[in-house]
Amino acid sequence: MSTPPISLDRLTKAFGSRRAVDEVSMTVPEGQVFGFLGPNGAGKSTTIRCLLGLYHPTSGTARVLGSDPATGDAAFRREVGYLPGELHLPDRLAGADVLARFGRIRGVHDTAYADALVDRFGADLSRPLGVLSKGNKQKVGLVLAFMARPRLLVLDEPTSGLDPLLQDEFSALLKETVADGRTVLLSSHDLDEVQRVADRVAIIRAGRVVVDDTIDSLRARVPHTMEVTFDHDVDTSCLADVPGVTVTSTTPRTVRLGWSGSVGPVLSAVAALRPVDVTARPADLDELFHGYYRDTEGEAA
Repeated sequence: MSTPPISLDRLTKAFGSRRAVDEVSMTVPEGQVFGFLGPNGAGKSTTIRCLLGLYHPTSGTARVLGSDPATGDAAFRREVGYLPGELHLPDRLAGADVLARFGRIRGVHDTAYADALVDRFGADLSRPLGVLSKGNKQKVGLVLAFMARPRLLVLDEPTSGLDPLLQDEFSALLKETVADGRTVLLSSHDLDEVQRVADRVAIIRAGRVVVDDTIDSLRARVPHTMEVTFDHDVDTSCLADVPGVTVTSTTPRTVRLGWSGSVGPVLSAVAALRPVDVTARPADLDELFHGYYRDTEGEAA
């Protein structure tokens, strides 16, 4: 069995008496997009800094591409592409100069892939980075992270500042990356983006991982939603007796409900009440994520 790109075993990072990361254990499989989610202050960035060797854990271990980041051996970083949540680049240099310098450091001799990424994202390489907007700086940051085709990408809020079309382009790039056998750790607040591109998700809250599961499994836990409209007053209390159904709101002529499991019994019960309109939508992970995010504001990062 191959060594997973990322493996954490009871990783803990404390600042004084406060544990920013508290016994986190998780494994990121090879060739997947792994979503790493949590509200501000949940411990995402601290965990990432431990993975990169920027912080040394208080206890527990981290293994990245088979190496221990805490040992000071930086060799594994040659195979890691990193985009921080707060991107800082030399303001006085143009993007072309920064890409050339990073390319020499990373040993990128063939620039065809980097050039293709520049064209793909419309990155402006001609002007000093200090005069660029956040979105245009982010384009350069994405090229820097991907240009060496690293085995592992660690991306913290990578689509911040990008317009919707470029966000779609980024999603396509992630799919190409994992199809090539490489791995992505994607830390993001964009829940819609994550559920579209990730294979597996871990949710961290107050320094602890509270969920670690596949997207498909998580989606199966979330109730579907249905809104039913009538042209007459109707008693919808009978719908609450249908297995798997929860009535979330009701008026004399409308009812909103969630259901899990087979839709057949729900449709039969609704049809008996003679509705004029039925609107249903698939399960969305927002409901599940926000349930774990709730009441976490103000916790330390």
